[in-house]
Amino acid sequence: MIGVAPPDYDPAAPESATTLPVGSPVTVRAYVRELIRRHRRAFGVLMAVNAVAVTASMVGPYLLGTVIQDLAVGADDIPLGRTVAVFAVALAVQTFFVRLVRLRGAMLGEQMLADLREDFLVRSVGLPPGVLERAGTGDLLSRITTDIDRLANAMREAVPQLSIGVVWAALLLGALGVTAPPLALAVLVALPVLLIGCRWYYRRAPSAYRSEAAGYAAVAAALAETVDAGRTVEAHGLGARRIALSEQRVREWTAWERYTLWLRTILFPTVNVSNVLVLGSVLILGGVFVLQDWITVGQLTTGALLAQMLFEPVGMILRWYDELQVAQVSLARLVGVREIEPDAGEQALTPDGRDVRADRVRFGYHEGADVLHQVSLDVAPGTRLALVGPSGAGKSTLGRLLAGVYGPRTGEVTLGGAELSRMPAERVRSHVALVNQEHHVFVGSLRDNLLLARTNADDGELWGALRAVGADNWAASLSEGLDSEVGSGGQQVTPAQAQQIALARLVLADPHTLVLDEATSLLDPRAARHLERSLAQVLEGRTVVAIAHRLHTAHDADVIAVVEEGRITELGSHDALVGSDGAYAALWRSWHS
Repeated sequence: MIGVAPPDYDPAAPESATTLPVGSPVTVRAYVRELIRRHRRAFGVLMAVNAVAVTASMVGPYLLGTVIQDLAVGADDIPLGRTVAVFAVALAVQTFFVRLVRLRGAMLGEQMLADLREDFLVRSVGLPPGVLERAGTGDLLSRITTDIDRLANAMREAVPQLSIGVVWAALLLGALGVTAPPLALAVLVALPVLLIGCRWYYRRAPSAYRSEAAGYAAVAAALAETVDAGRTVEAHGLGARRIALSEQRVREWTAWERYTLWLRTILFPTVNVSNVLVLGSVLILGGVFVLQDWITVGQLTTGALLAQMLFEPVGMILRWYDELQVAQVSLARLVGVREIEPDAGEQALTPDGRDVRADRVRFGYHEGADVLHQVSLDVAPGTRLALVGPSGAGKSTLGRLLAGVYGPRTGEVTLGGAELSRMPAERVRSHVALVNQEHHVFVGSLRDNLLLARTNADDGELWGALRAVGADNWAASLSEGLDSEVGSGGQQVTPAQAQQIALARLVLADPHTLVLDEATSLLDPRAARHLERSLAQVLEGRTVVAIAHRLHTAHDADVIAVVEEGRITELGSHDALVGSDGAYAALWRSWHS
């Protein structure tokens, strides 16, 4: 049976469904070593406490072997009272230290898990925005939920328990070698069976678990994308196609789930057979050794009990090592973000000015399919530029390049002469801010949501930012003002109010260049126009690139760029473009018709 896949094993299941990297074994080992170094003292204490508990557990077999040996030789004075007292003390010591082992192990696991979560969050937040956008919702969601959940069990239990099991087995083997050296050799009879079974299993398990995790990420991606685009799916009648895709992803994922379960059905019986072989070889060979007077009956008794005690730590090692196979895949997916390194030239680039320039830019999301074609554009400091054009023309893509979210395939986008794509994300965000249609209200107070943009802002500045975007009236009506809880579980805010909170953060962040990608799309036209005028007063003197289908935004702009099929076909002021009777003039007439 070994080596034959089950009939329903599906080799077409995806091994990868993500654009974020999965950490290499070198990266994973380096991170594990780093975690151990951080907590080496806690590891040392855990091992010491465990050694005391294991040593105490071996007192009982030793005492029983001594009593049996005394009976075998016909001793008249057997100190049963003292033996019982010593056993009781050893049992009390074992009980106390086993409890301490569990407590120390749980504490160590929680500390490592907290470090892992913090490291992943810090590293993810520091990733370039373009990398996160390309990764997609499903992959990010599966990493921060499923992978963290799988690692939680490993960090809390698998790592401490595996360490405990190794120390436990080593001490028992050592005690067996000291008590009855010939019996220690008998244990080796089961070793080939255990090694062959484990080698077979662990050669297949890691790749299977990786495919299982990638399959789940594909399921999450398909479901998340369908839910997020629910209205579009319904409008275009794509429901059946999306359901079929989701069912296919679920079938592929469950095929790998069944395969990994099948692997365990081979491993567990192998472990049971090895346990039987250990005890059987100790008893049979031990009996021969007793008959040959190589060991005593007491040594055989103690050795048999110690051999039987080996079952638990060996089973613990294999069980938790198997758990670590799953955890290793999740850990590799989490630490994979550590392999995304900035360009070597990033640190040397500092903008010398505020002018934004795109020079013969080509860009595409997929190889061989450019969205932008030879786009060149100069945006002088303080200019309000409007990007208009039909849907799918490339307006938002061009805006993201100007905001430094993406880097061009050819050509360059510069800020003050420095290439945006080669600058660290933190430096780009200090100069340029992108605000799009997607806004998030974090769980917490309204004050905390605003302080994300500038942590040292006082209440006057917070209210000023809310006033600038027309949100001060509804914010003042909240029961506790700035201290009111908003978001999930708190005061529910409308999509328009969430958009105003995001724009208030923008006012507080105070960048000199803004890219607004339909940032007022969730407001009604009158409110949007009022908000844009308020923003225009607050953002006077700043460079603004506004992307919108509402042409009143273009009417107020200094310069209008008409984007069609990935090219800028017209460039000029509102009056000049209307007078030229081109594409913009047609859009303007259509807007007012």
